[in-house]
Amino acid sequence: MRSFTDPQLKQLAEDLRRETIDAVSVTGGHLGAGLGVVELTVAIHNVFDTPRDKVIWDVGHQAYPHKILTGRRDRIRTLRQGGGLSGFTKRSESEYDPFGAAHSSTSISAGLGMAVARDLKGEDFNVVAVIGDGAMSAGMAYEAMNNAGALRNRMIVILNDNDMSIAPPVGALSAHLSQLISSKPFRSLRDLAKQFAQNLPKPMEETARRAEEFARGMVTGGTLFEELGFYYVGPVDGHNLDHLLPVLRNVRDMDRDRPVLLHVVTEKGRGHPFGAPAADKYHAVPKFDVVTGEVKKPASNAPSYTSVFADALVAEAREDERIVAVTAAMPSGTGLDKFAKAFPKRSFDVGIAEQHAVTFAAGMACEGMKPFAAIYSTFLQRGYDQVVHDVAIQKLPVRFAIDRAGLVGADGATHAGSFDLAYLGCLPDFVIMAPSDEAELVHMVATAAAIDDRPSAVRYPRGEGVGIELPARGDVLEIGKGRIVREGSRVALLSLGCRLQECLSAADELATRGLSTTVADARFAKPLDRDLLRRLAAEHEVLITIEEGSIGGFASQVLHALAEDGLLESGLKVRPMVLPDLFLDHDTPARQYHLAGLDAEAITNTALAALGVDRASAPARA
Repeated sequence: MRSFTDPQLKQLAEDLRRETIDAVSVTGGHLGAGLGVVELTVAIHNVFDTPRDKVIWDVGHQAYPHKILTGRRDRIRTLRQGGGLSGFTKRSESEYDPFGAAHSSTSISAGLGMAVARDLKGEDFNVVAVIGDGAMSAGMAYEAMNNAGALRNRMIVILNDNDMSIAPPVGALSAHLSQLISSKPFRSLRDLAKQFAQNLPKPMEETARRAEEFARGMVTGGTLFEELGFYYVGPVDGHNLDHLLPVLRNVRDMDRDRPVLLHVVTEKGRGHPFGAPAADKYHAVPKFDVVTGEVKKPASNAPSYTSVFADALVAEAREDERIVAVTAAMPSGTGLDKFAKAFPKRSFDVGIAEQHAVTFAAGMACEGMKPFAAIYSTFLQRGYDQVVHDVAIQKLPVRFAIDRAGLVGADGATHAGSFDLAYLGCLPDFVIMAPSDEAELVHMVATAAAIDDRPSAVRYPRGEGVGIELPARGDVLEIGKGRIVREGSRVALLSLGCRLQECLSAADELATRGLSTTVADARFAKPLDRDLLRRLAAEHEVLITIEEGSIGGFASQVLHALAEDGLLESGLKVRPMVLPDLFLDHDTPARQYHLAGLDAEAITNTALAALGVDRASAPARA
């Protein structure tokens, strides 16, 4: 495609948009972001010598067209399927993916690292970081820009602006100005003026430099980026190849002593096949009919945990005007869009800024409000220092609603909520809850609202509940108390979270083999129900803990407590069942949990093995 004429590139872009739509109609996935950068993707791969030149797509939501152009078209309909292509950029997948990304705002930091390494090694290639305006709401992006401006290594940042409207209207004049200020004659004129200014007294030289940058910023809108040390070019229409290609070529060929920021304006979801507009520009979609645009949603048997949380929080907020909600750019993903409709003045979306979200909530807690910070488990990792320093140490009653706990299916390892039990469980005075079904989640939202002397968290999975009847409003649970769901005598299954149904199925299987099994719902990972633990240890031969989390979580707390109480010294056989010590690739959740060894079959096998029973030699009773 590097030999294509500009008209051929326009035709390629049209074909690429159709292919992207068709592929996502088969697999589902992130559609809007990719459709917004079709022309930009074509232009980048035409102008730059990829993969020798490094192109980093921030987040990776928009990388489907990039994957189609870089040798993966024959597998594009395996996106997000077991054994198929990742929904994000992935180093192990292609040499055209120089940096894996699925959390936002990392591209400038990574790109700067590559540029510095290049220069230290005496190599010569371009580094291009493509970052969206949403990702620019994260502090990490500005930390990287500040560092890049100071180091002055050669790199290009392309700001894909599809929502912020931080620039004046894009048109022929804007495109002409962008082409002009990125052209060699203009830069030569600037250099001549700079040499003249250097012969002036120092105060006058500095005044002249600032006047020139400010004047150019007034014309192009880039004063902020100039102040951070970047040479700003733009804005450019990201869908007009006649405007985009010459500017990219100019930027590529610059002899520059500092990084460049190219401001490109695009429309997210451009060319989508759906009739009705969407507020999120079709950020993520299920499978759909490519002709009619009709979405193929599977029949729902129960509400999602996310919607149950949102409804429960709204119910609590109606009774307590001190309840406020905070999210970090995920209002619909966390269900807080419902809360925002009911209480617009008490709902806060702070952008992709998890660190700020946590401390912002802590500040409100200081003044007597009851903040709920609804953040995915995988994203809360980004605010961990603030969880420790600004919340836990000060014992502030911030309530963390941790969505996407456990494995998450098609989004894969980058979005799995594997580690929150471990990274929160080690913090003093932290209450950690995990519901076994959607009714328990309602009770735990009420419990969190009532905890006003320390931080708390409730973690719950992606997907649907089990179909249990929901209370209109939750009951406040006794802190640190679990419950017995089924009584038995030989094997005890202690479940934390939504593996409880699998435990009950395993207990049924064990019962057919004459093995009486107790099933207990821990409810709390911290504080533990020590009385329940002592009872299970004293009355059973085998104790198995089951959790949707990594090593170092709930099972570690249980084993520590059993050791402290001397309950491991009387022949009790303890088996912790946790996520395996590896990153599981994308697949269906059921398949992931089977591979992780956390389904009913694995629980049954673990119990039989602990008892020394060979499953094959112990046939089930009729």
